[in-house]
Amino acid sequence: MEVGDNGTMATIQDPSGAVVGVWQPNQMHGSPVIGEANAFGWAELNARGVDKAKPFYKKLFGWGEKKSEMAEGMEYTEFLAGGESIAGGMEMNPMVPAQVPSYWLAYFTVEDVDKSHKTAVEHGATELLEPQDFPGGRFSILSDPQGASFGLLKMKQ
Repeated sequence: MEVGDNGTMATIQDPSGAVVGVWQPNQMHGSPVIGEANAFGWAELNARGVDKAKPFYKKLFGWGEKKSEMAEGMEYTEFLAGGESIAGGMEMNPMVPAQVPSYWLAYFTVEDVDKSHKTAVEHGATELLEPQDFPGGRFSILSDPQGASFGLLKMKQ
């Protein structure tokens, strides 16, 4: 669908069932700031069948892969564009209820995950995953008052 002179957008579903929007720019090129405080920081695919989705993104976008081991034998894939990590993907945790479909989650970079998490909850967000460390930094997951989930992220320097 064309969005005026701004560009063209589409909503697609990958083979794992995750829905994602894609954008072809014209006048509006997309997010001018990435990875800085209070801006988009990372996107992550949580899939039921991530191995079905990875070849799809490779064919569609030309993404490469960098695999690493997570806790308890879980594999994590960083999607690469031009050799640079641009997003992540993993098999959905078995503790997630079966009715939750595969999904992409956007993370916003913040200066202080704990402080921003607390502020979000005070303003009506629901805590889904409390702030915690991971090898690359610190994160949390919330949902806004309308139910949309998002993450907060602070990478190690």
